[in-house]
Amino acid sequence: QVQLVESGGGSVQPGGSLRLSCTASGLTLANYAIGWFRRAPGKEREGVSCESRHDARILYNQSVRGRFTFSRDNAKNTVYLQMNNLKAEDTAVYYCAADSAYGATCPPSYDHWGQGTQVAVSA
Repeated sequence: QVQLVESGGGSVQPGGSLRLSCTASGLTLANYAIGWFRRAPGKEREGVSCESRHDARILYNQSVRGRFTFSRDNAKNTVYLQMNNLKAEDTAVYYCAADSAYGATCPPSYDHWGQGTQVAVSA
């Protein structure tokens, strides 16, 4: 059974940092393109960061570029999202997703999703 589990969420003050983890079971993350998404209260889900398997290029939503960093540790079957200089508008439930598509861009859809982890940024 494939499972993605996010962790590392929590409550922080503006300017603080969190590192989210996405650990997989039932699949080898090295063979998948990973995306990070978030859904803020009252808003639709939006992409935060994603990678293309073809060239391992990482893309970021403009709102997080320079503050968030995507990384992976294939030996641990885990990917990370380091979030620095957090802002109130980063408050959301964050999800990771995995897709086996091999392409030059981020996958248009994802096969597997985690259950999400809550991030709350407030003074």
